[in-house]
Amino acid sequence: MTTTALREPSQGNDAAPRDGYVQRAGLAVAEELARFVETEALPGTGIDANRFWSGLAQLCEEFTPQNRALLQRREGLQQTIDQWHRDHPQSGDGMPPRELREIGYLVPEPAPFTIGTTGVDSEISSVAGPQLVVPALNARFVLNAVNARWGSLYDALYGTDALNGTTPTGSGYDAKRGARVISWAKAFLDKYTPLANGSWADWTGGVPVLSDPDHLVGTIGDNLLLRRNGLHIEIVIDPQSEIGLNDPAGIADIRLESALSTIVDLEDSVAAVDAEDKVAAYRNWLGALRGDLVASFTKGDQKVVRTANPDRTYQTLDGDSMALRSRSLLLVRNVGHLMTTPAVRLPDGTEAYEGLLDAAMTALIGMHDLKGLGRLRNSLTGSIYIVKPKMHGPDECAFTNDVFNAVEDMLGLPRHTLKVGVMDEERRTSANLAACIHAVKDRVFFINTGFLDRTGDEIHTSMLAGPMQRKADIKKAEWIAAYEDRNVQIGLACGFTGRAQIGKGMWAAPDAMQDMLDQKIGHPMSGASTAWVPSPTAATLHAAHYQACNVAERQQQRLAEPIVPVAKLLTVPLAESPDWSAEEIAAELDNNIQSILGYMVRWIDAGIGCSKVPDIHDVGLMEDRATLRISSQHIANWLQHGIIDHAIVDEALHRMAAKVDAQNAGDPSYRPMAGEDRQSIALNAARELIVEGAQQPSGYTEPVLHRARALAKQRI
Repeated sequence: MTTTALREPSQGNDAAPRDGYVQRAGLAVAEELARFVETEALPGTGIDANRFWSGLAQLCEEFTPQNRALLQRREGLQQTIDQWHRDHPQSGDGMPPRELREIGYLVPEPAPFTIGTTGVDSEISSVAGPQLVVPALNARFVLNAVNARWGSLYDALYGTDALNGTTPTGSGYDAKRGARVISWAKAFLDKYTPLANGSWADWTGGVPVLSDPDHLVGTIGDNLLLRRNGLHIEIVIDPQSEIGLNDPAGIADIRLESALSTIVDLEDSVAAVDAEDKVAAYRNWLGALRGDLVASFTKGDQKVVRTANPDRTYQTLDGDSMALRSRSLLLVRNVGHLMTTPAVRLPDGTEAYEGLLDAAMTALIGMHDLKGLGRLRNSLTGSIYIVKPKMHGPDECAFTNDVFNAVEDMLGLPRHTLKVGVMDEERRTSANLAACIHAVKDRVFFINTGFLDRTGDEIHTSMLAGPMQRKADIKKAEWIAAYEDRNVQIGLACGFTGRAQIGKGMWAAPDAMQDMLDQKIGHPMSGASTAWVPSPTAATLHAAHYQACNVAERQQQRLAEPIVPVAKLLTVPLAESPDWSAEEIAAELDNNIQSILGYMVRWIDAGIGCSKVPDIHDVGLMEDRATLRISSQHIANWLQHGIIDHAIVDEALHRMAAKVDAQNAGDPSYRPMAGEDRQSIALNAARELIVEGAQQPSGYTEPVLHRARALAKQRI
């Protein structure tokens, strides 16, 4: 990391004009942010404008120096590790654990403890199921995720390749494919909620007698409500429908309880670089929590208006009423500690840290739910769930805890109303995970793993150790298995069962649902109580895995395991003999650069932070900044060690620019890159990210992206 990476006043767009700001408690606040806070976010909360702005000013005054010091600590540790590798060029591995302890990179393990988190909704504490991550800037996607609590199993099977890798053909209904869907779904019922006698395929209606009577829990009209492993299944009875007409019991559909929770994302999946973007994201978070978010769009020749689904009331078998949630429980992901924002300037003219603004704003907005100000409710236990990404080690987790304490005091919230999710995606956090959890032990509700960001930091931390393996081989390296196992084992040892989530990462291929069904069962089988999926449809299919696996039982089994030693986690994925052929090197480089350009051109030119981007083989993958981080760091590492040179990189950039241009040829708003490298902001930014990858702070992409996006917005 260089000093320019920590420069003041900005990590992002430090050229923001001074007009367009208003003064609030000594802060210069962008007019659109001040207007949003005072006319939309504050009313009804009991917090007046003076109190809020004074509180924000105090928050910034107290924590800005600490934030800056933590970033300098990151830089100092990285410089020490880099120097060790210069002094030990033949080590063949990373800095040893003993020496990492001497420099404070590794801290002592805390004595055994159990987290004290209370007031957590059942979707987090006790029921295992899928989780969505949705960009806060897209209201339609947010509502799709909100309503993904329930999904049609028939539709998910029919419309994807989940039936043995086949997809529907033609525009009309394929009765043969429909029959295969019904057969698959009823076999699913036979396996997990079987009848006492016979098969669901032969059931002709009435009140079924199940092998386990506890699986039948209620009705809604003629529909049946089943439950297994805490998740519900609704059997939809409609003999007059096209599907039910030919079913012996009139079954028209089988609906699965699917996305139990959704992270509304202010970080990796959004391109938010200024006050305009931040306000749009905050407004959607507010609307989602209140239940009054609306999105309209045209589908075919019809206008569709989407809103959040109301809850539904079922009858128990005893005749009592039972309300079930129709919406995913909403969490919000703030940004990390690195970036600043031009939305707020401090008295000395420097930009405020974006993470401090996010903490205050998302908590203030969360008060609308706590006070019941909206049409619908989110948390039934009075909690606001904030996922905090990209923290490096326990000191940064403790800093977040202190910030959340201060925000609670600022807003008059009881202590630990703000719950925190710790993303286990940085090497220093993985290596000190128990200590990180201990630093937030009374408010932690979530830990997870994420291969892409974690690998990006792995490469950056040991950039000078030697050339890294090819990306496909890194996925099979010893440290990855240790990382995934330790995350679950340490979470269980800290008492997460029945109190908090243990999560796993994203399935990135939204069109490969058969592969997902075959492979992602591994996540609940690992003892993880949630895992990320790329769409509501994927959530419904992944929900089948939680019917198949009793996660609570798996957690009890895994609790008896010894925790994998930290030494295995710290094994660096270096190439033992980097004797790849020119063709292998070119293929790896093209793959990396195509993924970088395919994503960056959308982020920078279109302001789209997450979307399905075709890879080099034209397979659509859900991409966000984590993909960009690992790809750019991998190329930077090979540049560092002479596997490739700058000329080869430039040739690949031009070649892959033409490839990405061709993949986007059908988009009339697309700005081609090939042959326009001096004019293409995206192409120039990609080159900067690669060539200066070793100097980027922790290998992050945000500083380069934010500057490029701000420039692109000026040209629009």
